[in-house]
Formats: sequence, C-alpha cells, structure tokens
Amino acid sequence: MDLRPLFHVGGCPECGPAATVLPTHPTCDRHHPLAAGTREADATTMTIFPAPTEDETTGERPVTIFGPDFPFGFDDWIAHPDGLGSIPEEAHGKEVAIIGAGLSGMVAAYELMSLGLRPVVYEATQIGGRLRTHRFPGDAGVTAELGGMRFPISGTSFFHYVDRLGLTHRPFPNPLTEAARSTVIDIGGETHYARTAEDLPESFTAISDAWAQALVEIGFPELQTAIRNRDTAELKRRWDAIVAEWDDRTFYDFIASSTAFKNLKFRDREVFGVVGFGTGGWDSDFPNSMLEILRVVLTNCDEDQRLVDGGVDQLPKGLWTLPARSTSPWPEGTTLASLHGGSTLPAVSAVKKDPAGRFTVTDRWGVARTHDAVLATCHSWLLTTEIDCDESLFSQDLWMALDRTRYMQSSKTFVMVDEPFWLEQDPQTGRDRMSMTLTDRLTRGTYLFDDGPGKPAAICLSYSWMSDSLKMLPHSVDRRVELALAALEKIYPDLDIRSHIVGEPVTVSWEDDPYFLGAFKGALPGHYRYNHRMYTHFMQQDLPEAERGIFLAGDDVSFTPAWAEGAVQTGLNAVWGVMTHFGGACHETNPGPGDVFADLAPVKLED
Repeated sequence: MDLRPLFHVGGCPECGPAATVLPTHPTCDRHHPLAAGTREADATTMTIFPAPTEDETTGERPVTIFGPDFPFGFDDWIAHPDGLGSIPEEAHGKEVAIIGAGLSGMVAAYELMSLGLRPVVYEATQIGGRLRTHRFPGDAGVTAELGGMRFPISGTSFFHYVDRLGLTHRPFPNPLTEAARSTVIDIGGETHYARTAEDLPESFTAISDAWAQALVEIGFPELQTAIRNRDTAELKRRWDAIVAEWDDRTFYDFIASSTAFKNLKFRDREVFGVVGFGTGGWDSDFPNSMLEILRVVLTNCDEDQRLVDGGVDQLPKGLWTLPARSTSPWPEGTTLASLHGGSTLPAVSAVKKDPAGRFTVTDRWGVARTHDAVLATCHSWLLTTEIDCDESLFSQDLWMALDRTRYMQSSKTFVMVDEPFWLEQDPQTGRDRMSMTLTDRLTRGTYLFDDGPGKPAAICLSYSWMSDSLKMLPHSVDRRVELALAALEKIYPDLDIRSHIVGEPVTVSWEDDPYFLGAFKGALPGHYRYNHRMYTHFMQQDLPEAERGIFLAGDDVSFTPAWAEGAVQTGLNAVWGVMTHFGGACHETNPGPGDVFADLAPVKLED
C-alpha cells in the first residue's frame, strides 16, 4: 500500500547530485523507472507494461519490486504468452474457498478461475479490503482513499492488472513533487514553505546526505544494481548476509549507529523522523526491523508513486467482473461475478478439514459448505479472533508466526471542499494559500486532491500512524475534523478552511475494525523467521497431509507489508501452490515461483 519517501538516493544530470533532498523530477528517467516502460495516454495519465525494459537514456533496467528476499519475476510470469500453467481435466471445476476479497484474494481468484478451478469468495465487508475508496455524494467524482492510495510504479505486477482493466493514474501529490505544487514543513513551531528542495534550509540537505551515506555504508548501490539487472545470484549473496546481520536491529539503531548520522545532532534525527524521506514521517517506524525499511528503499517503493483515477477499488472490483483469460476451460465470458450469481458469500466463522481431505467452511450465519482447498487472505490475527480454525491446519511454528505478527495502527480523515482554493496564491507572499503539509502536530500529513480550478475537491486533513493514530481513535468523525482544523490553523492562521467544507466528512481507524485490527504489518526485530514461515507456506510438498490444501496470501504474508505489490505476489504464490495441489504444472517455458524455489528461496535463519 504506502509508506513514506522525501530523501532520494543517487543522482542524475537534471535532478542534481546524489544525496540531496529532491522532489520527483518530471523529466528524469534515471530516478523514475516508469519512463522506460510506459505508454503515455495523455499529459496526466499513463499505463505501464508489466515487464521492465531498458532505460533508453542510461541503458539500465528499471528498479522493480524484485525480491530482495525471493527474487522471482512475477511480472514476467503473468505476462508470458504461454500462461501460468494448467491443471488436469479432472480437476476442472474443483472449488477453492477464498477468504477475503481484498487485492490478494481477487488476483488469486481471477487466476484460479482462469486455470479452470471454481473460486468461492467469502468477504466480511466489501470487495477491495484495504483498497477502499469512499465516493462523496454528488456527480463531481470526488473520492477519498481510506486505505491504500499511492502505488509505486516499481510494483509492476500490480500495474499488470491495472493495465488489464484499462485504469488510468496520475502522480501522487507527495511532498516536493510537481503534483503537489508546493510543500509546507512545520516542525518545532517553525514553518518552511518550499516548491523545490532548494527552498528548504541547508540542514535538510545535511540530513539527506547522512541518510544517503548511511545506505552506502550498508551496500545499497550494489544491491540496487543487482535488482536492476535481475542478477539473482549477486542479489541473494548480498541480501542474505544483510538479513543475518540486521534481523535483530531496528530502524532507529541503523540511524543512530551509522557513521554519517553520528556527525549530526539529535535534533536532526528528530527532523528526519518527522519529515521522513518522501511521503511523510518515519518516526513511527523507528522501532521496526531495519530489514523492512531497506526493502522499501531498495525496491523504490518510496519513489514515483501513483494515484488511481476514480478510485483504486476499481481494481479488485474490476477483477470481479473481468472475463477469464482466453485460455481458460470455462466458457468464454465467464467471470467471478457470474460464478457467484453476482455476490460474494458472507464472512467466514470456521474452517475445518475432514478425514477425506476436504474443507468445511462455515459462514457467519452458520451455513456450512465443503470445498477442495482454501486460501486465507485475511489478516493473520483473524484466524484466531474471528475464525474458528482446526489447530491441526497449521504447525505450531506457523501458528506462532501468525499470532506474533504485529500490525500498525493508521487513521485518515477527509473532507470535501467546494473548490481547490490551494491553487490560488496569496498576492502579498506569492505562495499557495495552502500546501501539502508535513508536521509534528496532530495531523502529521495533510494531502490535497483536485481535478483543477472551479471543481469540488478533497483534503486528507490527517494521515497518521501508531501513537498519533491512537490519539484519534476514541473520537467521532466531527471531533477528528475539529482537532485537525485546530492544528492546521496554527500553521495557516490566515486561512479559513472551514468555510470551504461541504458534505459530510469521512474517517477511518483500521485498528478499530474487527476484520482488520490494524492497517498493515510492521515487522519488529527478530520477526524475519516468522515472515519466512508465512511466506514459504505455499511450498507444501514436505508438509504433513493434515496441513496441506490451505494456503496463505496477503501483503502481511509478504516481505513487503503495506504495499499492494506484496499482496499481488503472495496471491500468485498461492495460485502456484493451489495449481500444483490439484496436480497441475507450469509450462516448461514459463516456470512459476515454486518451480525455481530451491534456487531463489528466502534465506532460512536457525531457530
């Protein structure tokens, strides 16, 4: 889904030298791998070819979310003309229960349907999971993304499906980007207005230099080169050593112990925590495993992020109505919707396995149905809080991993406004009346969304995580709006935001939803082994019979939690697992993740 980036690493002739605070440059291909594999639809939208190609200006392949833990080319696999594989004719129509209609569940359901299986999708709330778009009343098309809202173009498997559905997207208005127009950083009672990095105090450049140098110390350039070149041997050699060294250490430890940051003051670390290196503050991630942060920056999750026009929930909902691939054994035009009579089944309350190896899934109303396999894509905690599962379905080691998964809190509050007044400039200062805002105040991150002058627009008044999110948790939506406006009035004392608000505000606290219990996983030091157990579970050939046939997927199962690409990739792992469970196989010209697992498997640390 989305974390947060402001400080770039690397350099280019147009953006400037390495290790400076840089906005996303609109013409620089070097920082933006999208440019090498895009088709321009118009000046504001673009679509992406799934397979990365060489950058014509540099000769480099773009950075994609290729590993680093399991460097398999999912984008190439799903784009291959020979397809993902096939199953024996006698397996056609066998039922696979899909628990959760989020992105991972919908990708898996679509591909399993295309193979000839019959997915049966159970969903507790609505199709999309945490890809949840709120549409304000009226015909202006104003939306609020309550879950994932910014998607890095390095997520090439994610954009494969975006392209399949013909969805368009634009640059996300992150700090110091052209899409944001201007940025205000308010910290410690001091407010800085900037259109470009050069408008910020020199101390910001010093912090950026330190961050870039700290990454160099750990071998960042060589790792990213291996990702660009898809050099799996070199990538695994370097990354596996880092896993062993950094699994037990935090993000803050990395900052505090680096040679570069030791030359700076505590105040500089404080600023780094509030501003982050791109899309918002990082201090909420300071306790997290450094491995998690390294994955984000190595795979450019923190750069070139996109906003899906009209709402990202169009992706999972579009997969619901997208006809199966042309190679599918199902009749032409078959969709998930048609197989379900138009609606998903209710929330799951229990999963049991009978002696014959079939699974009984009971829904919230007590209706029991029998299926041939199960794919659970819900947050792992739900397997103990909402769903009564046979304990024998998973090993005790895997149960430990599922229960010890740690979810981060997150809240957002949006209002609709009558017009994008921030496009106007103060005649005295020449500054935008309001800007994308990062602050140490209660709001933390404020984002502005519009389709041009004179049209209704939306403001994400507050986007916060962890303790800042918990400050909002007890309050009603109106109180949250009041708290956010009070904080913003201290930054913009002469601006009357209230007079522009129309319609009803909307808010979300993912930790308050019993079907999520948090926004996304945030791995703590020592959690690599748990992640390894969950991620590799799709390889079931060595499991006891009692533990086979039920699979796991979702961004919390992936090594890149909070990013939609992780949901897609683990969903595809599960597709391979289910396919082989029913005796199927990939085409020899297009091996799947399990076929090359022995060579690419995530390094296993001793328990």
